[in-house]
Parts: sequence; structure tokens; C-alpha cells
Amino acid sequence: MRSTVFFVFVACVCLLPMGGAHGQSVTTASPTAKPAAQDSATAKAAGGSDVFDFEGDAAGSAPAGWWGGPAGTVQVDGNVAHSGQHSVRIEPKAEGDRSFSTLTKTLPMDFAGSVIEWRGFLKTEDVSGFAGLWMREDKDGATAEFDNMQKRNINGTTGWTEYSITLPVHPGAQRLVMGALASGTGKAWVDDLELLVDGKPISQAPKVEVAKSVLDSDHQFDGGSGIALSDLTPVQIENLALLGKVWGFLKYNHPQVTSGKLHWDYELFRILPAVLAAPDRVAVRGVLLNWINGLGTVERCKDCETLDLVGLELRADLDWIGDEVLLGSDLSKALVSIQQNRANANQFYVSLAPGVGNPAFEHELSYGNIKYPDAGFQILALYRFWNIIEYWAPNRDIVGEDWNGVLREFLPRIALAKTSDEYQRELMALIAMVHDTHANLWSSLSVRPPVGECRLPVNMRFIGRSAVVAGFASADAGTKSGFKAGDVVTDLDGQPVDKLVANWTPFYADSNEAARLRDIARTMTNGPCGAVAVGIRRGNDAVSVQAQRLPATGMTISSTHDLPGDTFRLLSPDVAYLKLSSVKAVEIDRYLTLAAKTKGLIVDIRNYPSEFVVFALGSHFVEKPTEFVKFTNGDLSNPGAFHWVVPLSLTPAAPHYAGKIVALVDEVTQSSAEYTTMAFRASPQTVVLGSTTAGADGNVSSIPLPGGFNSMISGIGIFYPDGKPTQQIGIVPDKIVRPTIEGIRDGRDEVLEEGVRLILGAEAPADLVRSVAKP
Repeated sequence: MRSTVFFVFVACVCLLPMGGAHGQSVTTASPTAKPAAQDSATAKAAGGSDVFDFEGDAAGSAPAGWWGGPAGTVQVDGNVAHSGQHSVRIEPKAEGDRSFSTLTKTLPMDFAGSVIEWRGFLKTEDVSGFAGLWMREDKDGATAEFDNMQKRNINGTTGWTEYSITLPVHPGAQRLVMGALASGTGKAWVDDLELLVDGKPISQAPKVEVAKSVLDSDHQFDGGSGIALSDLTPVQIENLALLGKVWGFLKYNHPQVTSGKLHWDYELFRILPAVLAAPDRVAVRGVLLNWINGLGTVERCKDCETLDLVGLELRADLDWIGDEVLLGSDLSKALVSIQQNRANANQFYVSLAPGVGNPAFEHELSYGNIKYPDAGFQILALYRFWNIIEYWAPNRDIVGEDWNGVLREFLPRIALAKTSDEYQRELMALIAMVHDTHANLWSSLSVRPPVGECRLPVNMRFIGRSAVVAGFASADAGTKSGFKAGDVVTDLDGQPVDKLVANWTPFYADSNEAARLRDIARTMTNGPCGAVAVGIRRGNDAVSVQAQRLPATGMTISSTHDLPGDTFRLLSPDVAYLKLSSVKAVEIDRYLTLAAKTKGLIVDIRNYPSEFVVFALGSHFVEKPTEFVKFTNGDLSNPGAFHWVVPLSLTPAAPHYAGKIVALVDEVTQSSAEYTTMAFRASPQTVVLGSTTAGADGNVSSIPLPGGFNSMISGIGIFYPDGKPTQQIGIVPDKIVRPTIEGIRDGRDEVLEEGVRLILGAEAPADLVRSVAKP
């Protein structure tokens, strides 16, 4: 059985620490709850005070008791402080306007009260995105309350200012996660933080008992799995592959596991030695059968769960549990009996986010203290991610890989990794097999090739397969670097770019080639600081440039292709222009009033929307209720099944914009931007113009992985009302227009030019079109 889910979508920014909203953009950047050693929320904050002031921390280190990430972007600063000698500096990696870094602390909700306040002082320097305090309450693995100050739009350079956010104490919430963040580029400092309940310091709040689980009582492997491997034989790989499938099946189907009575990660470590020692398939079947029998009796259900075939879009691949050639008769019958006797929809390790339906992987511990190598925890990471895709990924049917073959391939690669960096890169390669731009090892981008603290001061973009200098990362980089706009980089460090791209590609988790080349372009010049030989093609000439890789700090790494400057403008009396990277919902009536007499409105979505305006703006583009999207979500009673839910529609709102609408898209258009484009396209007045989008939409679900790492997946399926998919395919333009190398060299925006031409008409003179569309 399953319940109907009503979808509520709110604004959010991809990869920021948010939960429960439309994840075109939603995730959590914080670590998963840790067993036993969590701080008490009612303990003193620091040094006997209720103020988090970082005075006890060493400059240059990560603040004690906090999680900061990605690695190297959050550290104690001994030169800048609001009071005392220290603050924490947050300096996001320069990988685009939507890159971010977070300072994070997690506390149990072991206190009573009505309102929680998180306040402190912030200072910023050249922040291109936004900075803020943030706070989140989690209940049953999903977000119950959240604020991150995004709408306050704190950016640029500001002096020390005190800010405050408040949340109601949500009934039943188990975990409080709070901290500070900065997105884009630049720096932010935070100091003198305070956590208050009903206006009083947290240490004075009445205590309440927090419900304990098996994760709080089973600590046998807290210090390590005890599994050490130097090699794996073919027999061991096959046996481990079978274990991985059985372990995942039991995780989501056996009542002892789904009810939370077993620490399932640690049960893996208890069975692994016997599986590794099994000499053949017959022996491992016996090991697995004895293990299952020892878990407890599965009673015959009186009110058994059944799979509702009405609205079924995707069903679980469970044919293998009935395969007696693979499993033998006894093991197969045991698994089939467990599957047939599912009695309720309870799941301990996963839930569906309220109001949305994307999976929330509660009770998945991140084990940040692993000492490498630890083959057991490394195998656990593979099993956890592999089975989450197997049962909870709405787009697994279009992965394109033999998912069982992926499990076998990565067992030796991940289990035998000897160092943390090697392990992270193998996880990246595994995650890339899903072909989901939302999926990545987001905690570990610093080890994704090419690595290095410095980069060339240029903004790269692939035009076809050519890596082109599309702009510069600082005002004087064009004259100092030796590069010119439109240069095609052919060689780096003596290596052909096409060979480098081929070597890097396995570590880039993207839905399609357009998104992959976009992401490679953003990082391809990374490397050691200092001189680098660069081969370029300038027109018909081959040129060698002796360039300098410089620290990325202070560089402006462009990740949008819209016009600089004002959010809304009249390009001419007939053509209005609105870019969504800085759109304000409260300004929409003003935009439309100014555009009312124009022939057409260009909505530039070659960016990520600053606010969620699907309904606030899209409703002005339709004259009758118009469906624009429908979804699939998972089924806790039938792990692996996904069902259609009710489509969403735009409802007309005044003032109606009567002119032509041209939506511009390209490889930067991702997630919320793609979802927004779908909505605007529902209007018969809209033409979508540009090139392939990133192909990743749907609420994002965070996946903690052993080692303190974090991945994600697109957690719900996003389809057009007729059932056509968007994942991997992206938003297919009505008219394909791509920039050219010549256009970049000449400083033209050829996509915008075509948008202007569509509004003014094909007969419009070329020089007029260019002048109207001039950046």
C-alpha cells in the first residue's frame, strides 16, 4: 500500500545545506548523526561559556567539535576576529557561483522549549554568492525546519554584523544541525556564536530524553572493521558480490532490520570473514543461509504488503532471489519468503521526505574516523551506495551500465584502496557510473583530478570538443596571462587536452556529455602553482604560451552565461530581458509592468535561479490551468518500486504577459533551472532556445558514506506530463543554437542574438540584432 504525496516546492540552491524542498536543489552538507560520542546540546559551548568563540582552537586548523567542508575551505583564523584573537574563516573553492563551504555542528534535540535562536557575527569579503548562518532540525532523517539566510542576500564586502535566525522547536525532532556558510567565491568570517532556547542559553534549557536506537548501543566496530585485505581472488569477488546483493535486500526487507533492531553495518562486518573464507559458491550459500536464519524468524504476515500496479512506473529487480541456479534452493526460498511476508511500510534506514517523497537516508552513519586502509568500511561504502541506487534511485533504469557488473568491478577497486585519496577517487568513479549530475563525492572535490591549489586565471568553456578561453578570472588577466578570448587550449603540461579529458572523465559524475565537459572546463587548469607550458590554437596559428598557475583565491570563476549587470532591462523598446540568476520574486509584477508593451521577453536561464519563481513568474505566462510536470516517488512497502503521482499545473495570474517568451538554456541550466524551463515551456507562447542542459532534476537526496564523505542522487523522477523523461536528456531546445569560437573571440552572445531575432523577426537586420544583444 502507499499514500498519496502532495508536492510542495520552495526555493533553494543546489548543494547548499538544505533539506526537504525541491532539490532541483536540495541536499544536506552536514555529516550524518554519529553514534554515542555526540555532544550534549545542554553542555557548555566552549571554555565554560555559552558562546562559541573559537579561542581555544589553533589558527590554521579546523575548529574542534565542528565539521567543515569541503576540505581546506574552513579553518580558524588568527588574524581576523570579532572579539578575542580567533574567528573561523570560510572560503569556498572557486568552482562557480554556486560552490559553497559550510561550518557545521550537530547536536541532539535533548532539550525542551518553543523557539531556537542561532545568532552570531559575520564579516564578508568579495562574496559572490551569499553568506549566512544556517540551522536545521531533523526528524526521522528528513528536514523538519530550516533557514539559511539566503533571502537576506548577504554578499560583497561587509563589516562585522550580528545576525540571528530562529526556528520553532519541531515536535519529535531528534537532531539540530547549525553553522555558517558562504557560496560562490570570496571569504566570510564567523565569530561569537550563541545558541538560545526561548531567549536563554542552551545550557539552561530543560533536558528531555532522546530516544536511543541500536546505533547508540552497538559499538563493537567503532574502532575499525577488523577486515584487512591484500588481494581478492575471483571466487572471493563473486562471493562478495552475492553478499552485497543479499545484504542490501535484507536491509530493506527483513523485519529485524527494517524495525531497527540490528546495526546492519556492523552485522556486515560480522559475516564478512566467513564469506571471505568460503572456498566456492556452494559454501557461501550455506554461510548466507545460516546468517539469515540467525537473524530471527520471519513470521507469516496476516496483512501482507502487495505491489500496487496502478500507476507503477518502475518495479524492483527481484528476479534474482528466485534464481535457484544462482542461490541454490534453500537460500532462494528463504529470500522469497522474506519478500512475500512484508508486513508493514516501516523502514529504519530510509524514509520519504514529508511533502516531497524523495528518500531520506536516516541512520546512515558517516564514520569519519576511519584509519586507512580498512577494507570492511570500504566494502560497506560500496554496498551502501550500490543498494541505494538499486532500490531508491528513480532513474536507475536509464543508468546504462550493467549494475551487477559494476558491483563486481568495484569490489577489488574500492576494497583494496590503500590510502584515503585512492579510496575517494574509486568512490568517485563508482558514483560516476550512475550518470547523474547531482551525484558526486561532493565532500572530496579537492582530490578529483586534476588536483592542485592553483589554476590559470582564465574561464574555460568547451565549444564542441575544443577547450576555449571564454573569459578571464580577474580584470587584468587578459593582458598579463598571454591568453586571448577565443584561444583554443590544445595542450597542458605537455599533454594533449583530449587525452587529459579522457583520463579525467571517469571521475566526473554527470548525466550527459554537455554537463561533464562543463565541469571539466571549470577545473581543467588546476595544478601546482607556478609556470606551465600551454599550447593554444589562435585562429589558424599554433602558439605556445608560458603561463603561470596562480592561487584561486580572488579569481572570479564564471559559471553562468547570462548578461552581466541588471536583472531586468529593456534591450530595445520591443525586447525585454530577465535573467534568473538574480531574479527576485517580489519584483515580478514590476518586471512584467515594464515588459508589458514589448513584443517579446527573453528569460535567460543559462544560470541557476536565485529564487524559486516557477509559479510566481510562470503563472503569468498561461491563460488557463496548464500541467507542466509529473513525478515518480519510491514506495517504502515495496523497495525498488516507483509510482506516478499527481501532475502539477500552472494557474493563470494577472498581469498576463501577452508577448513571445524566449527561454535561453545551455549546459549550465541544471536542476531547478531545468524544472523552471519545463514550467515556462508549458505556455504556448514560449520557445526554448540554446543547447543541451545538464539533465539532472528532482529533489536531491544526500548519501553519507564511510570516511565522512557525502554523495547525492536525484531522488524523485521528473517527467513531462506526457511521461517523457528529463533525466540525462535534459531540456531539449525547440531551436538549437550554440556559441562559436569566432563569436567568443568577437565578444558576441550568439544565443542571445538568436533570441532577439526570434522576437524581432527573421527580416530584422543583422547589425540591429547584434546591437540589441550586445553584452
